Amino acid sequence: MTSEPLEIVAGGATLVGDRWTGAGATIVLLHAGVCDRRGWRDVGARLAAAGRDVVAYDRRGFGDVPPAGAPFRHVDDLLAVLDAVSPDGPAWVVGSSMGGEVALDAALEAPARVAGLVLLAPAVSGDPEPDEEAFNAATDGLADAIDAAWTAGASDECNRLEVRLWLDGPAGPEGRVSGPPRELALDMNRIVIANGDPEADGAGGLDAASRVPEIATRAVVACGELDVALIVRRGAELADALPNATYRSLPGRAHLPYLEAPDEIAALTLAEVA
Repeated sequence: MTSEPLEIVAGGATLVGDRWTGAGATIVLLHAGVCDRRGWRDVGARLAAAGRDVVAYDRRGFGDVPPAGAPFRHVDDLLAVLDAVSPDGPAWVVGSSMGGEVALDAALEAPARVAGLVLLAPAVSGDPEPDEEAFNAATDGLADAIDAAWTAGASDECNRLEVRLWLDGPAGPEGRVSGPPRELALDMNRIVIANGDPEADGAGGLDAASRVPEIATRAVVACGELDVALIVRRGAELADALPNATYRSLPGRAHLPYLEAPDEIAALTLAEVA
């Protein structure tokens, strides 16, 4: 099913998205910090084919949306999107990694706007930064190699290493995921790097880590078994702490499962979104 272009004005910015229009529940897809909305195109088409109304959009600094020139919050932008695409009721929000953090913040900020959450290896606002030595060990040394490439201004090498880490997973060999998904991952992250790695911009100023019990909406937290072990453990802890959540392990997948296994992620989402 083919999507249609979508533009939404939020706080002085124009967010660019895709919409697969359907009569069923609205689902908003939030990409990771190394991706943009294109990472969801195969999942979006599958959800739409099952009758859902689906939106994926680029956050500021990703894909077709330039970095912000003034302070902003991603959570405010998400709420503007929800108001535009689902004005008559709450929508489901599917968030990957950094997108999961934005989704959790929205569930705290405006719980009536969020019908439920599907969180793929989500970040959590308020979580402390991981110990650098432990995180580097958990990534089999890739974290230090990425930092060195970034410091040296070696953008192509930084891109290669980041895709190696997040798409293949530290427990998988380089090139485990190949073909169009890898080409797309490299292209999406190339834009992120060129924009100066905007992942740190747009923080919501919330502390979801200490307020998890307040998030009563239905949720599923899923992590790939090949992802960084520290992230997998945090995902399981989050699912345990959320009042109405379940945990799903994704065998043979890493941090960006929707790129390598869109059928699985669409099925996971459809199992939650009636």
